[in-house]
Amino acid sequence: MEEKILKKMEEQDKKIDAIWVSVEKTRKYFLFTMITSILMFVLPLIGLIIAIPLMLGALSKSMEGLL
Repeated sequence: MEEKILKKMEEQDKKIDAIWVSVEKTRKYFLFTMITSILMFVLPLIGLIIAIPLMLGALSKSMEGLL
């Protein structure tokens, strides 16, 4: 009887280890996805912060003679 219980416990340990590996892979995937999403949102925002004043300056210079 004890052998069956020990065998079941060993099987459960193997399954738990497999689940842990799977969870770690999923966690890393979500972390990579989150970092990529943040970068894809923040980098264009930084570009706009730099580009909009430059474009407005160029537009105002081109309109100086008309005003």
